[in-house]
Amino acid sequence: MTAAQCMEKMIAFSGGNIHDIDHFIRVWTYAATIGRLEGLDPETQLTLEIAAIVHDIACPLCREKYGHADGPHQEKEGARLTAEFLADSGLPQAQRDRIAHLVGRHHTLTGIDGQDLQILIEADYLANATENGYSRENAENFLRRIARTESGKRLIRSVLCP
Repeated sequence: MTAAQCMEKMIAFSGGNIHDIDHFIRVWTYAATIGRLEGLDPETQLTLEIAAIVHDIACPLCREKYGHADGPHQEKEGARLTAEFLADSGLPQAQRDRIAHLVGRHHTLTGIDGQDLQILIEADYLANATENGYSRENAENFLRRIARTESGKRLIRSVLCP
């Protein structure tokens, strides 16, 4: 499965929910950009991009099941849904497992266990910050405490702290 094929499948999965589609396209764009600027190897780049596309796969289920799609519920439901979504993707099992792991941790800001997860967290933050009007103070705090990639820091500064 390529990132483009995953994007097409995820758009169909989203059932026309424009907010969800626009959000994962933003996260994918930021993640793909940061990953390329950071020089990820091709396999890690693909893993990152697919994880960025499917990172909020659990939101529809969470809104229905819990009445909201907060981070802990997304992580709880997301890894399983991602594994199901990617079952027929043709990707190696280890790569599918890593993508599910990333989806299952994309709101956990501690114990970040790889550059792919770090970039996904930074990309999701950027998309959420622009969609929800986070303050400059919030962005500066994220830069100090969470952001680690040089490319992600530059993008956050350019977008949120010009």
